[in-house]
Parts: sequence; structure tokens; C-alpha cells
Amino acid sequence: MQTLILATIAFPIMIIVDLIWIGVVGAGFYRSQLGSMLRPDVVWPAAIAFYVIYALAIAFFVVAPALGVHSFVRVLLTGAFLGLAAYAAYDLSNLATLTGWPLPLTFVDLAWGTFFTAFTSGAVYLIATKFLNY
Repeated sequence: MQTLILATIAFPIMIIVDLIWIGVVGAGFYRSQLGSMLRPDVVWPAAIAFYVIYALAIAFFVVAPALGVHSFVRVLLTGAFLGLAAYAAYDLSNLATLTGWPLPLTFVDLAWGTFFTAFTSGAVYLIATKFLNY
């Protein structure tokens, strides 16, 4: 039950932070890097499925264990590593298998995934400890 509660907290945080990054801050960069590979519209069922699965992964693998040892440092470091690993699986696989996958995008996306997951994990941890007494 704890994992579902933590994932429910993570879900809106992830969507808001990621939409600010993809839709505003990094929009021009992604357009310049992906060109015609970038869809003009978002396939929302696929996006929502990613956020649900990733929120559950953050809750299960990062936040719940950090709550168990009461460590904010652990949640940030573990979150950063999960983000690096998850985004590396995507970006490095694309770099290895897709013609024209841009190297600069790979580096930026790895940095983003690392920050994004650490930030989300830290925010969920703080909310859970402050408001849910975990």
C-alpha cells in the first residue's frame, strides 16, 4: 500500500516537472535534435503509461527504502542513479540502434533523467515525511 501512496504522490510531480522541461525549457532543443522524428502530437496513453510505471519504480526502488532508513541523502543518490540507469537504457539503446540519433541529445537526456528522478524522489520523500509521518 505504501508503494501505491508514494507513486500517487510522484505521478503529478513527474508530469508537471517533465512538461515544464519538455514543453517549455527544452522544447527548442528537442526540436533541433530530433527534427522529423519528433511527433507533432503527444500519444497520451503511452506517456501516461510511462509516468505510472516510472512513479511505481521510484516509489518501490527509491523512496520506500530511503524512508526505511530515514535518509534524504539516500533518496537523492538512489533517485539519481535510477534516473541515470533508466534514461541510459533508452538513450544509449537509441544511440546504438537508430540511424541519426543525436549524441548531444543523449548527454542532455541522461543529465535530465538523473536530475528529474532525483528531484521527484526527493520531493516525494519530503512530502511523505512531512505530511504522512512516514
